[in-house]
Amino acid sequence: MTQVDTVVIGAGVVGLAIARALAMAGRAVIVLERESRFGTVTSARNSEVIHAGIHYPHGSLKERLCIAGKDRLYDFCESHHVAHRRIGKLTFAGNESERGRLEAIAAHAQASGADAELTWLEGAEVRAIEPAVSCAAALLSPSSGIVDSHGLMLALLAEAEDHGATLACHAEVERIERLPAGWRVHAAGAQIDAGLVVNAAGLGAQAVARGIDALDPAQVPPLHLAKGSYFTYSGKVPFTRLIYPVPIKGGLGVHLTLDVAGQARFGPDVEWVDHIDYAVDPARKEAFLASVRSFWPAIDPNRLAPGYSGVRPKLTGRSEPDADFLIQGPESHGLPGLINLFGIESPGLTSSLAIGEHVAALA
Repeated sequence: MTQVDTVVIGAGVVGLAIARALAMAGRAVIVLERESRFGTVTSARNSEVIHAGIHYPHGSLKERLCIAGKDRLYDFCESHHVAHRRIGKLTFAGNESERGRLEAIAAHAQASGADAELTWLEGAEVRAIEPAVSCAAALLSPSSGIVDSHGLMLALLAEAEDHGATLACHAEVERIERLPAGWRVHAAGAQIDAGLVVNAAGLGAQAVARGIDALDPAQVPPLHLAKGSYFTYSGKVPFTRLIYPVPIKGGLGVHLTLDVAGQARFGPDVEWVDHIDYAVDPARKEAFLASVRSFWPAIDPNRLAPGYSGVRPKLTGRSEPDADFLIQGPESHGLPGLINLFGIESPGLTSSLAIGEHVAALA
């Protein structure tokens, strides 16, 4: 039997940011991770993009926490020597029929203040700064960037541990029992009593929540799985910025990203699935080529190869509007000392430090 102030379930980037915030607030924290090490699931299977927050509904947690989180993330990376680059992003209208959608994005961003430096560029102006891009028009977001997600998680974990937090791996949560004054977490044959439990288990958050004996099952939202595959590109690409189409249902469309070493990758697409499977189907290459050729006609198809995939924990399905982050505290479910996080997908990485502060405030 172990007794601590706080148990955080899930050691992805969001769980580690929460653990850091709570440990820095003076709490004794144990982080439980069912995998063999931290950050091996959703946090290791994304674009590693720092988003500006221009696409999310006004007033949503996604918008608010992304905008706040972006600035905190850049500051954290600078002060903790985490590899990152503020390289900027072009969101393009591939043809005149998409111009109205691009104008709507610009108006939305201006109304929210998500990116005060957002610049409208016509096709010729785009080619002046990215000669290989073919499009009708684009929005330049200079505050977007990229980050080494593994390095970020290492730094978050190190600072959490510096303030007394402990990470326990191979520690899958089996059930959580309500006590007169707190919670008893049963994990990997051990029992941990805590006054506060934070469920940040990502794709496993619903399963963890269903194992909380005192939680009304109606408080657990459905889980929908949206798989996104990536294709890598061997050799140098003629781009210096992130290149994005106008968004699609379920995601931001097949886009070009660069990692901090300059390696290019394209994705993710959106494939609604019934189970988690990270295999990348080579047959998706033709659809990827069609998407990429819409802005880079000169792509060499022989250099494009299956890369990796990730699965987003969606709260709504393919025919429903996209859902906001769902962060449930006692005001939602009536159980003191319990915070559940559901549907933490993109922009979860960008928002991670702001999510940590938000949860610490709820606690």
